[in-house]
Amino acid sequence: MSGSELPIAEEDLHAFVDGQLAPSRRADVQRYLDANPEEARRVAAWTAQREALRDAFALHGAAPLPPELNLSRLIEQRLRPRRVGWLAAASVVLALGLGGAGGWLLRTPSEPGRTALAMEMLEQQGLATHVVYAADKRHPIEVGAAERDHLTQWLSNRLSRKVSPPDLEPAGYHLIGGRLLATERGNAAALFMYENAGGQRLSLVLRPMSPDMHASMTDMKEGPVNGCAWISDGLGYAVVAPMPDSELNQVAESIRTGS
Repeated sequence: MSGSELPIAEEDLHAFVDGQLAPSRRADVQRYLDANPEEARRVAAWTAQREALRDAFALHGAAPLPPELNLSRLIEQRLRPRRVGWLAAASVVLALGLGGAGGWLLRTPSEPGRTALAMEMLEQQGLATHVVYAADKRHPIEVGAAERDHLTQWLSNRLSRKVSPPDLEPAGYHLIGGRLLATERGNAAALFMYENAGGQRLSLVLRPMSPDMHASMTDMKEGPVNGCAWISDGLGYAVVAPMPDSELNQVAESIRTGS
């Protein structure tokens, strides 16, 4: 079977976004996207998310790398090498900017600042994800609320842990659906999107974390949107919406406590 006859797989689409395809294969994928508008929109969303993350991480590009997270020290700690695509590369950029090693920090022994760096990446992904997807009126999610059971099972399988969309109806927000996200390490994360009667959207990002990590709820802000994030029981949570801190914190607390 020649290259032009090979079917376009999910990994081809990711490699297309990464810029990792040979010219002939990239042309195959481009023809496939031209013929499949839904897939083209999905790839465009991935590209937009990558650019949003890159822009967010670039804000920290001049900060020095502290000695305790020097690359040679991390190598000495017997870290395994990984294939570097655009997602892993983003973690390296963030690591250099924040004085961390984003692609490796979840596998190193506990060190001062390790949890803080994980929180920084969680907050950046929560804000960037909301900016990219909440503004998309037609395709903010991949699986709609009508398929809630499928959505829950799919994302739980991809994150290798049980995740489910919390009930935010008491706060006036109904679930519209969810989608799979990618972390800068190339691992899976999840997005659940909600909307209120006025069309205002709320994002909940769930990101797997090292089981020994715990962080209290902290506030964050980007332009007109507020957010809060925390780490508990092997998951990082980031809640983002254009609402006052006091209201958002109440919603976040209901998610955290399951009430």
